[in-house]
Amino acid sequence: MSLYLGKIHYWLFNKILWFENLEDKVVKLAVENKLNVVKIKIEIENKYGKKLENRNLEEIIDLENIHGWLQNRIHSSEGRLAAWIKVILENNKDSIEKLEKIFEEEGKLAAKEAKKEKYFESAIDLYNSINDYILDGMPCDRVNIIEVSENDKVVWIRRICVHKDIWEKENIDVNVFYSLRNIWTKNFVKELNEKFEYSEEEQKFKIIIKK
Repeated sequence: MSLYLGKIHYWLFNKILWFENLEDKVVKLAVENKLNVVKIKIEIENKYGKKLENRNLEEIIDLENIHGWLQNRIHSSEGRLAAWIKVILENNKDSIEKLEKIFEEEGKLAAKEAKKEKYFESAIDLYNSINDYILDGMPCDRVNIIEVSENDKVVWIRRICVHKDIWEKENIDVNVFYSLRNIWTKNFVKELNEKFEYSEEEQKFKIIIKK
């Protein structure tokens, strides 16, 4: 039980808000594809709940169960996104290219937002900024483990997957999610500091300075 809101709770809250903004862009694609968005939205919200209210965190969070409330909102947000993507791809498999474009553009937009606050000059700066946006469960899940942390290179591995159950609940291979997020991350890093690049190889993830 906790009755105190700290910086980490606002940090997680802002990450959820970003994820829900991404959901909005995916829903717009469903509209473009002429799907019955009103009916689908009701079905998805009945399953995963609605988006966050447009209110301050302290006004809507359960102060007696801060951790549980945030964890539930993370699962709710990702569940809705997975459900929307499932419906879109079932309607038109070729829509994957449009989804990739959404993640590409959102990666660039997030980086432009981040650049307004500071200049990101090291690989670890870029790595930390990525984690200000993406959702990888709760901090206590310790999803990623850094193996190398230098000014010109960060290498990390994924210790566990906190997404598989959510996406497979919608009968979507979790690799669809990871592929889309890698597109987001690659464009985020490139926009944040074009001297660096992001790559993935055999479950190792790298941000390195270009040679």
